Amino acid sequence: MPSDMANDPITRNAVSIGVATAVYAVSFGVLSVAAGFSVAQTCVMSLACFTGASQLTFVSVIGAGGGVAGALPPALLLAGRNALYALSLKDVLSGTARKRALRAQVVVDETTAMVHAQSTPAAKRRAFDLTALCLFTAWNIGTLAGALAGRGLGSPRDYGLDAVFPAVFLALLAPQLRGPDAMRAAVAGALIALALVPIAPAGLPIIASALGAVPVLLAAGRRRSRVAMAQAPEAGR
Repeated sequence: MPSDMANDPITRNAVSIGVATAVYAVSFGVLSVAAGFSVAQTCVMSLACFTGASQLTFVSVIGAGGGVAGALPPALLLAGRNALYALSLKDVLSGTARKRALRAQVVVDETTAMVHAQSTPAAKRRAFDLTALCLFTAWNIGTLAGALAGRGLGSPRDYGLDAVFPAVFLALLAPQLRGPDAMRAAVAGALIALALVPIAPAGLPIIASALGAVPVLLAAGRRRSRVAMAQAPEAGR
């Protein structure tokens, strides 16, 4: 990397993210082919969907014996967070309809994080575009390499690649478990999923685990209401 690029933190971070993503994408390509998808289907999925956690979830459910009806809902549930990210990227998702559509395709965890690490609108747009370019290129090249290699590797369990799925979920979950309410919701969801795994089709336990958050959220809402009511008379004194 040229010295001027190495000294630019946006470029350096974007390239680093791209390199790490390529390794991750190779694992996805291998696992997708092992789950029964062709090389072409695997590559089209990365080109059209471009959301790694959702893609890994989809192929993992299919690989575990589930059908599309069981694989699609949890994949869409994970992809839905990207729509929430988009709400915070108004400085970036601007311009013509074509530009907005192109940028919307690459609203993911990494591009969002890079945008929020910048202080000026120009830097935000540059960070988003550069990170998106590195990510999209690396993800699709890695997917192709992994899919081609996966045809001759046999079972991914022989190489420990099946551990990618739980590792991805833990990486997504860990930052969200900082508060007691989030931890309670996670425990409740895990218990629901574990209870359903022996009896429910693949994919359904993941969807049902979201129900664990409902009582926790309701209790947290009631607790906040009580606190607000208790503080209201004091504020009026």
